[in-house]
Order: sequence, then C-alpha cells, then structure tokens
Amino acid sequence: MLILIPESDQSSSNLSNTISISKNLEYESLLLTGRLDFEVRWPNDEWDPISLNYTSGTTSSPKGVIYSHRGAYLNSLAVALFNEMSSMPVYLWCVPMFHCNGWCITWAVAAQGGTNVCQRNVTARGIFENISQHKVTHLGGAPTVLNMIINAAASERRTLPEKVAVMTVCSWKPEWNSLPLDTQAKLKARQGVHHLGLEEIDIKDPVTMKSVPPDAKTMGEVMFRGNIVMNGYLKNLKATQDAFNGGWFRSGDLGVKHSDGYIELKDRSKDIIISGGENISTIEVEAALFSHPAILEAAVVGRPDDYWGETPCAFVKLKNGCNASAEEIIKFCRDRLPHYMAPRTVVFEDDLPKTSTGKTQKFVLREKAKAMGSLPKKSISRLSVI
Repeated sequence: MLILIPESDQSSSNLSNTISISKNLEYESLLLTGRLDFEVRWPNDEWDPISLNYTSGTTSSPKGVIYSHRGAYLNSLAVALFNEMSSMPVYLWCVPMFHCNGWCITWAVAAQGGTNVCQRNVTARGIFENISQHKVTHLGGAPTVLNMIINAAASERRTLPEKVAVMTVCSWKPEWNSLPLDTQAKLKARQGVHHLGLEEIDIKDPVTMKSVPPDAKTMGEVMFRGNIVMNGYLKNLKATQDAFNGGWFRSGDLGVKHSDGYIELKDRSKDIIISGGENISTIEVEAALFSHPAILEAAVVGRPDDYWGETPCAFVKLKNGCNASAEEIIKFCRDRLPHYMAPRTVVFEDDLPKTSTGKTQKFVLREKAKAMGSLPKKSISRLSVI
C-alpha cells in the first residue's frame, strides 16, 4: 500500500494531479479510518527489535543496527527529560530519522503530543522559514547545520516567533554562568556525562580495559553500556562481538576525562594524526580553524610526510566575501596551538564532501592528501596551497 503524505504547502488540487489514489490512502484520510478502541500489539519481549538502521558504510559494507523496544522506550523518555521538552513541542528535523535512530526523538515528540516538521532539503532559508511558519520549539543538527544557521545571509533570516532550543547534551553547571563566554563555549563543547537512560559511560584503554585517569590528558576509547545501546548488528556476529569486546560497546571515539567526570572527545581513532610520535587531535585543530573569522567550514586530515610520518593538512571553505591566505591561516593556528599541531598545508575548497547527515567525508579528503605526497624535506615551512 502506498500512503501519500502531501507537502504542507501543497494544495489538494496539486495532490490529486500528482497521483490517482483512493481517499483512504491519503495520510489524513487514512487516519480518519482509525478507531480509538484499537487493540495494541505489544512485543512478545521488550528486547525484540523495534527498528533496523544502517550505518553509512563509508569505510566498509553498511551494517544493520538492531534497536530494541526497551532501548527506544527508555531513551525517548530520557531525551524528553534532558532536553526539557514540555508538552506539545514542535520539532524541526535537520537530521535524517535513520541517523542514530533519530536519537529516538520520533517517539519522544509523540510521547509529549508534539509535532514533527520534516524538510526535503536542509538549507538556512528553509530552517528559518519553517521556524517562523510552524513556531518550532526544538531542533537539532550536526555542526554543519548549526554553522549554516549562524552564517545565514540577511535575506535568508526570519524573525523568530519565540526562543528555539537547540538540543545539546552536555549538562550545564550553574557555577559556569559567571565564567567568560569563551570559557563557557569550551565547556559546553564537551560531550559531558551520561544521561539517566544509560547505565555508564567511560574512557578506557582499549587493550587493558582500565579506565583512564581523570587528568584531561590521558586519551582512551569512549565506551558505553546500558539498556539504550543497540542489540547488535543484523546477521553479523563477528562485527557484534568486536563492537562489544570486553562487555562494553566500543565507540571508536578517542577522548579524555576531566576531574569532574565530564568527558571530551578528541578524535575518531581512524582520524588521529601521528606526527613525529605526537598524537594530534584533528578536532582540536578544526576548533582553532573555526575560530578564524573568514572560515566557514574546515576539516583536517593527515598528509604523508617523509620526515614526520604525517602532518596536518587543512581543507577549508571560506565565508562568502571573505579572503584569507594559507600563510595567514597557518599563523593563526600556530598562535593558538602547539606548533606541531598547526596545519602545514592549507587546501581551499568550494565545498567539502559530506554524507547525507552532514558529516564531512574525511576518507575522501585523506585520499586527496595522500595524492599530494610529502612536503619537500628541505622546505618544512613551505606552504602547499591547492
């Protein structure tokens, strides 16, 4: 059965011209055929699958992620609580619902009697228009989306009818309110602590499985366990066993733990740059690049180097109407980072390659950097500008 859901701004005449259908297959008409006394079909076991989501498969074959009724129920309630989502929220979708199972927001919004506003394409103009038209109360999105909102042109902006909550997870401490704004931003950018729907989160040595000390320096792998973690991968026992080796779900993210227990991501294990024996967090380098007033987007990968092994290579997209040279950008980073962490190569791009969820495809950029070869040994400070 094909159930057609018309666009909110599409007239009924346009709908009838689109496809010839019987009335009961148009979404609103179909809902009217429902009965309030319908029989609820409960799962036989709360650990039975409720949904199947697929990974993007950027580094290997896509894997089917099995999610349970129990996990969805607990996580949806936790999402509503930690985002202070009151009754009848209006949530604007800026991330596909299959991404991380939509963070279970589909069910969280339903539990609170809310409205889901969906978009075919995510643009700054569309986000502002939807907020204005539908009185959106909550939205979430990848950094790319938030960057898009912040840097929207004046012609794309609309006056917001009310405050919109951008959903982030790092639990805020009241004592942080008195700190300088740049310090507050760095604290908020941490990943924080686990919410009440998760049993535990920790940063461990992936070999010994010992917790790293809370010194904000020692790096380890971020690991989870609890009811809201997936059941496993569909028909892929080995991948499931690898993911849960040691009794914890291994995220593949590298991070540190602060003295207050808050964690902070440093990189994906596959993205970390090892230069002259030093580990370089691409996230930290990218944070420095994003603070440059002319840079709209940035991604850092390792470029092969005959002497150092590899060095940071920055791919950047400049804001409309802005200019910056490679020399200026590298100096900007060297003034804010240890010198070995600063990019030695800057590549200017019209657009960075991204997945459907807005994540930069670093494997594409790594191939570009690899094809560039090593910087000349006698010209360590020379800039390679593409």
